[in-house]
Amino acid sequence: MVKIADREMRAPGLEELATRTLLTDLQLDYAYGIDTRDWARYRSVFSDTVEFDFSAWHGGEPMRLDADSWVEQVRNRQSGFDGSQHLMSNFRFSIDQGAAIGITYVVARHYLRMGDEHHVQAIGGYYRNHYVHTSMGWKIDACQLNVLWTEGDRDLFRLAAERWAARQPAGSK
Repeated sequence: MVKIADREMRAPGLEELATRTLLTDLQLDYAYGIDTRDWARYRSVFSDTVEFDFSAWHGGEPMRLDADSWVEQVRNRQSGFDGSQHLMSNFRFSIDQGAAIGITYVVARHYLRMGDEHHVQAIGGYYRNHYVHTSMGWKIDACQLNVLWTEGDRDLFRLAAERWAARQPAGSK
């Protein structure tokens, strides 16, 4: 062990490095799924029920719900945007016997074109997620968004959702 500034550091073993890579890929699939509108990929990162805490963004209380319902809500909010980009970095994981806690920085930009005007809304912060190892591999079973800053008009989410709903065939809303 190497001690740096009152903090003990140890070289991780191969198993821990492999787990960190899998957890990082899981978090990147979260972002990639949203940005490419690949909802099957996005769904694949979650356990069947998940606790979501986005209260730092929109208030309210944390909620535990079926992952399929969550994915449908996100699809309905995000699909009306002309584009989005979720940049993830600074991955930190604490892994302990089939469970892990991870912190991942995020900058999420959401782009909406209205006529000749281009609008961007951005969120900067970090996710604090809890992961479990299942028979299907690692999955997120708790996801908390911690917002540090925002730019732009938050109302773009409502406008994008309305745009998406208007594009859906009658009877499918």
